[in-house]
Amino acid sequence: MKRVFLIVLDSLGVGEEPDAALFGDHDCHTLKRISTSGKFRFESMKKMGMGNIDGQDFLPRESDPAAAVCRLQERSMGKDTTIGHWEIAGVVSPSPLPTYPDGFPKEILDEFSKQTGRGVLCNKPYSGTEVINDYGEQHVKTGDLIVYTSADSVFQIAAHEDVVPVETLYEYCRIARKILSGKHAVGRVIARPFTGKAGNFTRTTNRHDFSLLPPKKTLLDALSEAGKTVYAVGKINDIFAGQGVTDMTFTHGNTEGMKVSLEALDRDFEGLCFINLVDFDMLYGHRQDVDGYAAAFAEFDRWLPSFTEKMRDDDVLIITADHGCDPGDSHTDHSREYTPLIVYGKNIEPKNLGTRVGFCDIAASVADYLGISWRGDGESFMGLIRKPDERESALVGAAISAMKNAYAPYSLHTVGAALLGGNGKIYTGCNIECATYTPTICAERTALFKAVSDGVRDFSLLAVCGGREQVLSPSYPPCGVCRQALVEFCAPEMPVLLIRSETEFERTTLGALLPRAFTPKNLIK
Repeated sequence: MKRVFLIVLDSLGVGEEPDAALFGDHDCHTLKRISTSGKFRFESMKKMGMGNIDGQDFLPRESDPAAAVCRLQERSMGKDTTIGHWEIAGVVSPSPLPTYPDGFPKEILDEFSKQTGRGVLCNKPYSGTEVINDYGEQHVKTGDLIVYTSADSVFQIAAHEDVVPVETLYEYCRIARKILSGKHAVGRVIARPFTGKAGNFTRTTNRHDFSLLPPKKTLLDALSEAGKTVYAVGKINDIFAGQGVTDMTFTHGNTEGMKVSLEALDRDFEGLCFINLVDFDMLYGHRQDVDGYAAAFAEFDRWLPSFTEKMRDDDVLIITADHGCDPGDSHTDHSREYTPLIVYGKNIEPKNLGTRVGFCDIAASVADYLGISWRGDGESFMGLIRKPDERESALVGAAISAMKNAYAPYSLHTVGAALLGGNGKIYTGCNIECATYTPTICAERTALFKAVSDGVRDFSLLAVCGGREQVLSPSYPPCGVCRQALVEFCAPEMPVLLIRSETEFERTTLGALLPRAFTPKNLIK
């Protein structure tokens, strides 16, 4: 029973991206900034190999890391929670969501006031703590709602819980969510309730996000459609507006989020537990609190061993972030930064994958590990870090050996294939060329036809390799004719190993290689 636990350390960026200036950022590095604090702790994450990630030379390196690590560069045009999480879930956003540095247009606010029956205060970019200090007393006296935004694509509504009950505030947010459509479709409408008296107003933990629906299928949709569990912890359910989520637990901060995540290890499910720890961003990044951020990181670092000790043999833990929010840079907004990637599990080979472009590779890799063909906008790295099982190792070796028997004097491209039959026997094949070219046969069909001629009609695994004159190359997937021949006898979910080297291969499925295949079921009888 395979499970993936994907933890987003909200805003833990690991260095300025090359295009940071386009987003108004410079000299931003969230992890480096908090490492200067006396409250910073780096014991468990060091063992994982976080200090080995590109660009983290200020941290101690680990000579024998426990996890695979990488630095991810965002492909989407944004640096906010919504776009960051969408990309983690496999959807790249080529255009930014709308922002309102001068406040929201009059027609939006007039319609909002008409439907809520309340006036509006502020309507400009503001710090969440400062806006209630500056407008809270007027709100309490008038009942008008405090509407403000930030550098992100957000419409935020602050209201005192004694003036506007929390459930009523949530209803106002739903009204705003419906109004903010088309060109004004902001990423999130956020309820920001607070309590207290003038001069001592305090935001409560009853924040609630009302997000824009993703523009296309995400990892969450793909998993739930395949019958897998998608368990959302923290604000994940809010970020995806519940789409693709099969179970959820809302939390009120990092400590509760870590507690719920630990409890999730005791659940029996196959699929994804998707976790967001929001305090890094909400309480410390935006508030420019370096020590607070460092202390929160230290809390996570102390907690991490309690989680990894309870993991099952087939569990995989992925730790990443959705953007940066440097608590010591020149502004209080998010920062355009690389994010860390740490992948840990018994079946994971500790490796440094360098820098990869696309948070979306996380989604492709989770899907790959959980055995579904969907890949979204990303490319799986799982084949580079997942330790092969005995069956896979046997097939990879057999395919490489078969390649040595290839007869390819004309193209010089030698190919080998190994196919595991339902009887447990491995059938191998190589490509065989002819001077007249037309009778040439590929390695995959050689192996398939050999097995079929022995009476085998069901198969569970295929491995393919190739290269010019016996030198392995990572670019030899089955040709179209072979894919069509294979679907005659093999299920779409049958794993296919595309061999990169003697120790590395990419896992995919026959269905991913030939989607919507024409099969015997399509024949009209």
